[in-house]
Formats: sequence, structure tokens, C-alpha cells
Amino acid sequence: MLNKIILASKSEVRKDILDKNDIECVVEPSNVDEDPVKESLLKEQVSSEIISKNLAELKANKVSMKKIDEIVLGADSVIDLDGELISKPQSREEAMEILKKLNGKSHFLISSVCISKNGSMIWNYTDKAKLTMKNFSDDELKRYLSKISDETLYAYNVYQIEGEGRNLFASIEGDEDTIMGLPVKKIKEYISTL
Repeated sequence: MLNKIILASKSEVRKDILDKNDIECVVEPSNVDEDPVKESLLKEQVSSEIISKNLAELKANKVSMKKIDEIVLGADSVIDLDGELISKPQSREEAMEILKKLNGKSHFLISSVCISKNGSMIWNYTDKAKLTMKNFSDDELKRYLSKISDETLYAYNVYQIEGEGRNLFASIEGDEDTIMGLPVKKIKEYISTL
């Protein structure tokens, strides 16, 4: 049984999920510049699932090349609204625009995980959850955003399901760990075989 993995992410939420599931990890962020990769994949008109999987793989492989014989976990989450990929906001104005787009509609949150060893992927899994946002006025959305710290806003898309963000939704269908960025049950199943 594997006793330690390297998490190629600086996400505190992902680390917390691993800790709560007794998966010991060392954090080693990949610092991959995601934007050019996303742009290239969008030009190829690939699905949001493929983009999420490719980014998770890229992050895991990058760290894994430097950590010989170690198991490295990479992860990525994206929002898909009617086939449109919605990325993390870069500003509060952008966050507001994203919330307006999602307002009153259903979207998918897609989370992919990849495990790499010696620079190559050895396992991956992608899961998605469906979230339906309630209808809010612009003032209500502004009030919601005013409660969210910059750090939270830029790290976790525009809603943090384990905090204030839960109140945005009329319905949530899917695995909560997937929504928080790490479908941990499948990770546990796989690493138990190592």
C-alpha cells in the first residue's frame, strides 16, 4: 500500500480532502501556465472534459518528471455552461460576469485527476456534477461577492461550495468532493492497488 503521494497543486481544499481521507501528501505546485493550453485546446474544439483531463495530466507530469519513482497527483476543475468553458476569474468584475452568466441556469462542474510516475500518466479519472443556480438580482450577486475574499475568489472559481457558495444553488447533483475539485473515492480505490 502506498503511504505518500505528491500533490501537484497549491489548493488547500484539495489538500484538506486528502488529509481527511488519510492520504498523506506533500504539496509541490506545478505552476503550469494553463491559459495557452486551454486556448490551444479550445481552438481544436475539444470538450470541457478533455480540457480538464489534459490540464490535470500536464500538472502531474510536470512535477513527476522531477520526482523519480514518486506518485504525483494532478487535478483540474472547469465549469461548462452549455458547452462554453468558464475559467477562474482574474478580477472581481470578471467574477460578477461569470455569476451573471450562471444565474438561474444549470451548469456542469468537471473535475479531473491524474496520477503520474516518472513523467507519464499511469491513471486518470474525470467526474462531473450538475449545479443549478437560483435566480438572483445583480445587487444580491454583488452582496455575495463582497463576502468572498480575493484568495477564495481566484482559487476556487466563483463559488466555494463548502462555504458561502452553497446558498447560490437550487440543486446540486453529484459528488461533493468532485465539486470541491478532487473525486477522492476513485483516487482511494486506485491507490489501494499500488
